[in-house]
Order: sequence, then C-alpha cells, then structure tokens
Amino acid sequence: MSFSGPRALAALLALPALMPLGLVAFNAVCWTRGRALPEAAAAAPGGISVLIPARDEVANIERCVRSVDAAHGPITEIIVYDDGSTDGTDAVLTRLQAELPRLRVITGDALPVGWVGKPYALQRLSALADCDVILNIDADVTLRADGVLRMLSLLGSAEQVTGGLGAAVVTAVPRQRTGSFVERLMMPLLHLSYVAWLPMPLVYRTRDPRVLAANGQLLMIRRSALEAVGGWSRVRAELVDDMAMCRAVKQGGGRVVFADGDRMAECRMYPDATALMHGFAKNFYEGIGGHPVAMIVVMGLHLVLFVAPYVALPLALATGAGQLAAAAAVGVAANVCLRMIMALRYGHSPLSVLLHPVAVLAMMGVLGTSYRWSRRGDIRWRGRSYPARAERA
Repeated sequence: MSFSGPRALAALLALPALMPLGLVAFNAVCWTRGRALPEAAAAAPGGISVLIPARDEVANIERCVRSVDAAHGPITEIIVYDDGSTDGTDAVLTRLQAELPRLRVITGDALPVGWVGKPYALQRLSALADCDVILNIDADVTLRADGVLRMLSLLGSAEQVTGGLGAAVVTAVPRQRTGSFVERLMMPLLHLSYVAWLPMPLVYRTRDPRVLAANGQLLMIRRSALEAVGGWSRVRAELVDDMAMCRAVKQGGGRVVFADGDRMAECRMYPDATALMHGFAKNFYEGIGGHPVAMIVVMGLHLVLFVAPYVALPLALATGAGQLAAAAAVGVAANVCLRMIMALRYGHSPLSVLLHPVAVLAMMGVLGTSYRWSRRGDIRWRGRSYPARAERA
C-alpha cells in the first residue's frame, strides 16, 4: 500500500522520531564508561604524561591541576602550556608549580602561520612529554579520582590487547556542568549530537574512519599512535582537532574508543551564554564537514525529527485532522522520552526536556552563524581570528 497525502505526512511525523529514541535508549545501556580497576594501570607501565593547554583559564586552572594531582593511577608528570594568558593564569600556575612536584609549566610562544591554537599547544606539550601514554585534558575539566583508571581500562597494551578494548586512542565526554539558563537549555544537545545518531560501540568495532565520534576534553593516546600519524602537525589547521586526530588514527589502522566520561570527569565548557554561542559556532559548521549540503541535511533532519511534531500537533488538533494529530503526538512522545532518558542518564536539567524544540531551533541558528563565520573567513575564538579551513590548510 503506497503512502500519499495525509498518510505520508503522518508517517513522516511519527516514524522518523522513533529512530533517535531507539538509539538513545541503546546507548544509555551500552555506551561504555570503563571500569575503575587498579590493574588497569598495567596498560601504562611507563606512567602517564598529563598535558593541559591553557589560555586565559584563571577561573579553572587550579581546580583542573589539583584534580589531576589527586587522581588515582600512574601519573608521572603534569605539564601545562600557558598559551599567552593575560588574566592571571600564569600567577596561579607559578604558585601551583612551587607546591606540586609533578607539575611543569611551559610558557607559550607566537602561533605559527597555518596553525590553530590548540593543536599547536598539544604539539609543543607532546614533544616535552616523557611517557608513552599521554592524556590530554582541557583546562576547564575536573578529573574524578578514578577517571584515569577508567580510561586506562579501555586502552590496549603497548604490544596489543591484554585487556581493555585494544585502543590506540580513548576519548570521552565528561559530565557537563551548567549555570545559566542558556547553558541548561543548550548543553544537553552536545550529548544529543552523539547518542541520537550513532550506536556508540560501533565507533570501536569498526576501523572505518567515517564511523567516528570524539571529544578532545578527555583524550588519551599512545605516543606510538600519535607519531604514526605525524603528531598534532597532521591536524594543525583543524578547529575540530579531536575528530581530525581520531580520524587520522583510524585511517592508519588504529582503534578509537569513544566513552561516556560521566564517571571520569566533569566540565563546565562555557562560563555564560555568549561564550557558549561563540564556542558552538566556532566548531559546528566545520564539525559536520564544512560543506553547505551537509548543513542543509543536518538542518533538515533536526527540524523534521525534533521540531516538526511539536508544530504539527496543535495545528492538527485545531483543524480536526485526527490522523495527523495522532502521528504528531507519537513524534512528541518519542522526543519527550528520549530527552527524559538523557536527563536521567547524563544529569540534564528537566527544563531542557520541556524546551527541547526551542533548544534545537536555537542550535540551528548557531549552525547558520557558524556557516557565515566560515564563509567570510573570520572565525573568532579566545582573542584569535582564523580564516576558513581551505585557507588554513
């Protein structure tokens, strides 16, 4: 029986919304968190170098460094790259360096042409690290006591797997802390961008570099894997450096494990609404490939799956279109269920469940801004301006 007219519209409102609901439910159960096992330290017999790039992080850097110093696991050294901070970050680091024996602080130099700030900081840090296992964390991340052990439990041995999942790279999403209304509304969409579109175990079960998710807030990598792809210079021009690095590792035959870092660390990515909007706009367009067709597809999918049922339901009820109203109600119920699962699993605000379509519309606006920034070649972040990817490359 073919679908046409109202029946086709009803199917469009109801059926597609069930797919992300199924994926969210699956990932809530099957997305690995690693295990806090003392024996996981055997994956790093030579210890771990923890590397922290920091630029104007006076509000976060002490909490970050102290959490690393207190973490369980074979952490040999903590190296911070102070990337031209002007807000007092350097003074905090000087005080901490006198107190914490494992801490070293490196003063940044001028950013070379063709480099983005974070890959350059990580390149400098990696060259100074002594250990084979490297843990890169952002300065706004606070490690949990057993976070390092959980990541090590997913890492393969230096020779190959004697446990874990045989990974060359383990990357994870920390629990996201929020403060302002806009943060509570928008930050859950970070998780949505992962868990509603892809079965998370598929990232490590296939070596296909197109099947990938990553988060540079927590990224553990073996030096051998990093050197095999040419280090961070391989992705020197990438704003979305975490995805680019993990893609390069998979292209080289390495395995990438993308984990739920809810029990590994926590993070407040942005201090306010303006920083959040700018941060998302910096990455969004390039993160989906930097192509107008990809932007149209992403916008279309989000509007059909996450907004259209909410718009159609009151319209159908007002016009007496019972079949459409029923289909729209199924779509709304699927969206509410998936957001409730996410709220319970990842600690999202109940407000974000109720205002889900509003958040999605706002995020599509951010995508439009991201596209305009990229097209005009003026992507601004942390006091720097970057041209479009083609010019950087």
